[in-house]
Amino acid sequence: MWFLQPGITMTDVLMRIFATLAVIFLTMPLHEYAHGLVAYKLGDKTAKYSGRLTLNPMSHFDPLGAFSILVFDIGWAKPVPIDVKNFKHPKRDMALVALAGPLSNVIAAVLGTVILNATAFLPNVDIIIPIQKFFSYYIIINISLAVFNFLPVPPLDGYKVLECLIPYKYLAKYYSYYPLILLFILGLMLFGFFEIPLMIIRKGIYSLVIKLGGLPFAAFM
Repeated sequence: MWFLQPGITMTDVLMRIFATLAVIFLTMPLHEYAHGLVAYKLGDKTAKYSGRLTLNPMSHFDPLGAFSILVFDIGWAKPVPIDVKNFKHPKRDMALVALAGPLSNVIAAVLGTVILNATAFLPNVDIIIPIQKFFSYYIIINISLAVFNFLPVPPLDGYKVLECLIPYKYLAKYYSYYPLILLFILGLMLFGFFEIPLMIIRKGIYSLVIKLGGLPFAAFM
């Protein structure tokens, strides 16, 4: 439906497609690599021994996830294997591993913002506008993925963080009721309950990304 909006040009369409492909082959592998790297630093070498501690996009490529992000703007890569038994502090360490993925998307968005700001100093040629549109979409997609991953639905990172926040003595009861909890969460999603909170979070992260990406150019503004 986005393609049918007034004012959308062929340049917009192409740059959005290219930005999505960049996310699929650059930042989604970075997302999974971040999970594996933090796990490795915390004592779990499962990702390394599985050949997944790499930025090679084909090692993390998931065809359905790639198709989903091209069509629906939300997708995923092949999850990096993590063995929580290898952590000294399982709950804390698993939370850090889970948070590393969305954080990598935010960092990718900040770097995209730095490059976008740098284009303002280039000569005013026709190629600048497509480049600026490319990075604008690239930034927005990365922020959307970071926020989407915080939803408390398996296998998203938000679900793993939620598990880590629940005290051990309540985990058994939580797992026994989770099918009902999941249906409840999905029902809230279906009726748009998360739409406004996620929009607020997206706007907050976007503002932070823009500020951080502008710091190297603060003296010129």
